[in-house]
Amino acid sequence: MKTKILLLGSGELGKEFVIAAQRIGQTVIAVDNYENAPAMQVAHGFEVINMLDGVELDRIVAKHQPDFIVPEIEAIRTERFYDYEQQGITVVPSAKAANFTMNRKAIRDLAAKEIGLRTANYRYATSAEELQKAVSEVGIPCVVKPLMSSSGKGQSTIKSTEDIAKAWNYAVEGSRGDVVEVIVEAFVTFYSEITLLTVTQNNNLPTLFCAPIGHRQERGDYQESWQPAKVSEKDILEAQEMARKVTEALGGAGLFGVEFFLTNEGVYFSELSPRPHDTGMVTLAGTQNFNEFELHLRAVLSLPIAEITLEKAGASAVILASENSNHPIYSGMEQIAALPKTDFRIFGKPTSRPYRRMGVALVNDSLDTPIEEIIERAKAAAKLVKVNA
Repeated sequence: MKTKILLLGSGELGKEFVIAAQRIGQTVIAVDNYENAPAMQVAHGFEVINMLDGVELDRIVAKHQPDFIVPEIEAIRTERFYDYEQQGITVVPSAKAANFTMNRKAIRDLAAKEIGLRTANYRYATSAEELQKAVSEVGIPCVVKPLMSSSGKGQSTIKSTEDIAKAWNYAVEGSRGDVVEVIVEAFVTFYSEITLLTVTQNNNLPTLFCAPIGHRQERGDYQESWQPAKVSEKDILEAQEMARKVTEALGGAGLFGVEFFLTNEGVYFSELSPRPHDTGMVTLAGTQNFNEFELHLRAVLSLPIAEITLEKAGASAVILASENSNHPIYSGMEQIAALPKTDFRIFGKPTSRPYRRMGVALVNDSLDTPIEEIIERAKAAAKLVKVNA
């Protein structure tokens, strides 16, 4: 079996997906809006286009005639996906899933209004004035996010009325695509937030779940993630049922990253990505029999996944840049390489800027090792690697 995959978005998650595909003989064409993106460095070919340009998107689809289109980012003219499906191309997980989840408005309304999942109280706003009204309705504190963004870009917390104008401007600056609209969410008092990697399969095979992943964020972007997260049996069953319902409503086969808040009132649905998740990079530490990228690929290709087993406890910690550079170089690799039960990835991004994620440190240990200890080891390992201009 050999197929051609058109990967739309070529960041670090796409790079690991391409590596997984290469290992079982698949052909991948990596696409992004800049040259030498991480996934392009390991793919069979690449294209540099603005994926919000529907004409350009149509051109490369016609040029390469892929069997599968695999989106990795939000900023894509996703409404074209329905036409590609009509042409016999499989969109991953489905055209509906890609459209609904690339825009927070569609997925939130699906989850809250159509399926009836528990979510934070929310409103939408298309201007600073509308934002002010929305904030008055959901209350302060609240969280503001662009409808289209990733890795926490444009996300902020409003703690007083003085923050509203600043939050609007920051959301517009951080928005991807051409949608100028934000979602305003009431602040949920949670004691933990988790990602539940959910794998849907073709051929009536069952939906599978990875062990829950905990994570910590700063500036709306994850800094550390760990697996397994400590979750009660009641909460994990509720989260699995929510994830099953929303992924079934979206359709298709693949791996979804479904985010939840754990509160004293129960589990709240937060967000969903129809693809491997940032926090799931912890699975590169060998915590599972298959990492999240291998699971995504196998589901996409309709290769049956008999089971997902938790093999070890693990943690990931991001390696961040601290300055702008067009030629970033790295130091500290000898030190991190010398650590036991530790690994790392350098993503190969051609440029750096403050707080840009440039790599990740990975630590694993036995399942009876306290997860807090493993997290601290991952954080310390990540600090050994410096990104220099």
